[in-house]
Amino acid sequence: MIEVMVALTIGAIVVLLGHRLFVGVTEGARRMIVARTALDRDANARRWLVEAFGSLEVGNGAGFNGHANRVQFAAWQRSPEGWLLRKPIDLAVRDRRLVAQLGSSQSLVLADSVSRIELDYLLEVGPEAGDPSAMPSERASFVREWISPVSAPLAVRLRFTRMTGTADTLLLMIGPRG
Repeated sequence: MIEVMVALTIGAIVVLLGHRLFVGVTEGARRMIVARTALDRDANARRWLVEAFGSLEVGNGAGFNGHANRVQFAAWQRSPEGWLLRKPIDLAVRDRRLVAQLGSSQSLVLADSVSRIELDYLLEVGPEAGDPSAMPSERASFVREWISPVSAPLAVRLRFTRMTGTADTLLLMIGPRG
């Protein structure tokens, strides 16, 4: 009888440990799926930003209005039918999210839990980073505001801070100009 009780106790411990192991594996897989989804969303948002700024167009009634915490411009965007349409874009923080408003009806959430964004506009390119012969006056010149109906900066530096305190910086090159 004692041997049966010992065997049942050992069996119960093995089943309990197996259950805990199974729960740990499934929880780890769930966390990995959530993390992968977040990374995919961040990568897609960055890809969209690079494409939007790369296809930016000024002139023909579309200007570039860049402020320290918001930028408005027009860019060529792919339509659901597959061709490109010129759409106005308004990039700003709304309800703690980085949002690109495309025209009046469509918005695209690029990042969640964003407390603020800071935008700078590249006026001119300086020497390569780390060049010891470069004078401070020769370094790249960024400005805090760029408002023009006929021109755009060379690039836009987008810094956004998340609610967690982490920050990210993107340098978005403006596409070819005529």
